Amino acid sequence: MRILMVGLDSSGKTTIVLKINGEDTSVISPTLGFNIKTITYQKYTLNIWDVSGQRTIRSYWKNYFEQTDGLVCVVDSSDLRRLDDCKMELDNLLKEERLSGASLLILANKQDIKGALTQAEIAKILKVRQRIQSLQAGKAKA
Repeated sequence: MRILMVGLDSSGKTTIVLKINGEDTSVISPTLGFNIKTITYQKYTLNIWDVSGQRTIRSYWKNYFEQTDGLVCVVDSSDLRRLDDCKMELDNLLKEERLSGASLLILANKQDIKGALTQAEIAKILKVRQRIQSLQAGKAKA
């Protein structure tokens, strides 16, 4: 399976991938471009594409959409100033036809930081409930 991990810079994408793979996370530098990690669990193989989230690189995310089975959108729960940017990027991702068959996970990272928003607060800001209702309404019409 091909998993695409996106999110704003410093949201914790690389740390998450390294932790899942049991690797050292003591020294991490910003991702330039992308990293690919292959993780095998039981009979499944996941190719996780960890793509840089710097503003100047986000327009290139579309180059990674083909054949994506799962999309992980990482949100820094403690970065209150940039939640509107997260919402805008999520809006753009959900409009992408090439991602229409991919499963979506919105991961509210850094919940342990003082002042971080809860999962429910982030879901409200990102309008997750409205998005689900909209998708369900679209399927009912089909």
